[in-house]
Amino acid sequence: MEDELLEQLDDQAEQARKRRAQALAEGVGELGSVYAVAKDRKLSQTAVSKAIKKYTTE
Repeated sequence: MEDELLEQLDDQAEQARKRRAQALAEGVGELGSVYAVAKDRKLSQTAVSKAIKKYTTE
């Protein structure tokens, strides 16, 4: 039971990361650059670009 719940939680967290990365990628399209998205979201450019690369290219 506990293992099933942990697996569900992991799956939900993975889906959330993918949705967030997709939103960041859409932001790059709208704002024109990773820098602009990072500044708008108060994140590092590295964090934005790594999230997009890791979770939108699978």
